[in-house]
Amino acid sequence: MQFYIEPLDQSNAEKIASWHYEDEYAFYDPEADPEDLAELLNPALRGESMFAVRDGAGELVGFFAFQNKEGVVIFGLGLHPDLTGKGLGADFVRVGLVFAQSRFSPKTIQLHVAAFNKRAIKVYKRVGFREVEHYMNRTNGGEFDFIRMELIDGLNQ
Repeated sequence: MQFYIEPLDQSNAEKIASWHYEDEYAFYDPEADPEDLAELLNPALRGESMFAVRDGAGELVGFFAFQNKEGVVIFGLGLHPDLTGKGLGADFVRVGLVFAQSRFSPKTIQLHVAAFNKRAIKVYKRVGFREVEHYMNRTNGGEFDFIRMELIDGLNQ
């Protein structure tokens, strides 16, 4: 699948806000975290940090979010719920990483993932991330085990 990246407009932000994931992955529903939802839906809060990802047919298939802090890019992402678990994850992540590297030229790229999300962790390791730290994070109305991961030695193809 080909992926195309563009700035996230209000229409696409509202579509993403309505996404619902199955079972334990509902943790990632935009509505599960009021702060994340507000950032997604408010153009002033999201600024220029979020991007829509479309497929070759022009359909919205995901999003990327980037925070650039002193040469460290924090990479956030979401794949459309209907496309998860179908083997697209590694290519989707690679496209986001190439975009981040070309746009920000960071010293390193990090991401944060809920520790229960073994499927995503496997993808992240496959493309070149390694686990750096486990920590507890207050989000979605509770406290959850998270893993900070960092891209090591560039992108694995």
